Amino acid sequence: MRLPGQLVFGAGLSALFLLAAVLSFLWTPWPVEGMAIAERLKPPSGAHWLGTDHFGRDILSMIMVGARTSIAVAVVAVGIGMAVGVPLGLAAAANRGSLLDEIIMRGNDLVFAFPSLVIAILITAVLGPSAVNAILAIGIFNIPVFARVTRGGALSLWTLDYVLAARVAGKGRLRISVEHILPNVSNLLIVQGTIQFSLGILAEAALSYVGLGAQPPVPSWGRMLADSQTMISIAPHMAVFPGLAIVLTVLGLNLMGDGLRDVLDPRLRRLRA
Repeated sequence: MRLPGQLVFGAGLSALFLLAAVLSFLWTPWPVEGMAIAERLKPPSGAHWLGTDHFGRDILSMIMVGARTSIAVAVVAVGIGMAVGVPLGLAAAANRGSLLDEIIMRGNDLVFAFPSLVIAILITAVLGPSAVNAILAIGIFNIPVFARVTRGGALSLWTLDYVLAARVAGKGRLRISVEHILPNVSNLLIVQGTIQFSLGILAEAALSYVGLGAQPPVPSWGRMLADSQTMISIAPHMAVFPGLAIVLTVLGLNLMGDGLRDVLDPRLRRLRA
């Protein structure tokens, strides 16, 4: 089967930043916490490929370490959303029209009534700025997203013949949900997980930008942008390269999500054929 070009390109971009994050555990061009005032605000050069910031720190090294911060926050936050949201969505679909279904869906509506970034800022402002609290804030907003996607996909499956046959065979709702429903909505969850991963990176950058994400000395793309705003007229590279890192990573993940949707959706496969 021929893979869509957007899937290949998106996966390539995502893999590039994942490789940079993994490599940063073993090697960076310069120590990320090393300050060299004599080298401050240097433009890109042979010694510092992406230049230096206002403390003389190497921007490429900070972007590499910042990649692992963003990826770690997004992965755990999406994991929280899946771990809680998917069971809630399965339970709501299995008990459609019941009090449990109403409670779950109205709870989702309550969370969706507030913008995700506002919720994240509220939680981190109350609990204190840190990467852990940023993960918690982003993860909480992911819960209703996965609950809605799971419930929507599962509802259409509960009316199919093989599910009715399983019910006639004496299987309970929980067993049917785990054995028959969950495997058949996994393609939707994979695509949605990719999308939420990219949104998680954006949310982490936004929280760090306003000082509510990962705290110094841990590098973060959002805080690098915040630090650059007063220097942008004399050292534009301080803003350009962290901004490009965010844009390219989110672009790669979104393209990969669209490509996965095309591959995993049988209807789209038939249209392509």
